[in-house]
Amino acid sequence: MRLLPAFFAVLMMLSVPAIAEVSEVYDFDTRAEEQRYQQLISELRCPKCQNQNIADSNAPISKDMRDEVYRMMQDGASNEQIVGALVDRFGEFVQYKPPVDNRTILLWAFPAIATIGGFLIVAGVVWRARRREDEPPLSAEDRARAEQILASQSDKADRR
Repeated sequence: MRLLPAFFAVLMMLSVPAIAEVSEVYDFDTRAEEQRYQQLISELRCPKCQNQNIADSNAPISKDMRDEVYRMMQDGASNEQIVGALVDRFGEFVQYKPPVDNRTILLWAFPAIATIGGFLIVAGVVWRARRREDEPPLSAEDRARAEQILASQSDKADRR
């Protein structure tokens, strides 16, 4: 029984290195290459996490994508070639800013369309409210007739 706590203590000490995370280390020739790499991985979205870029994601697919970006950079690929290769492999979803083309024009135009639509709705409401204010008030004859109609409706309701 006395050996049980000591056994668990040793087991915990041995398991600490097993859960330690190894950070990625990439060798770059210049600071500009490192900045280019950081910019690329911050502009690409993780296919698994969906709302994180591959720079911030710990998903295995993001690590593979970071490795692929680094490998392609070392092979001399341009930014467009790197992004193009990842888009071909994972789809356009991996781009935070998809290009403007026939398929994405509605995506890019929607904020402007929604804003203009909102302004038109507000303008319509304001215009109607002002138009109602411009209507002349009831004449004395019309007011007396309305009161008579209301009184007759009230009498009918009381009889029931």
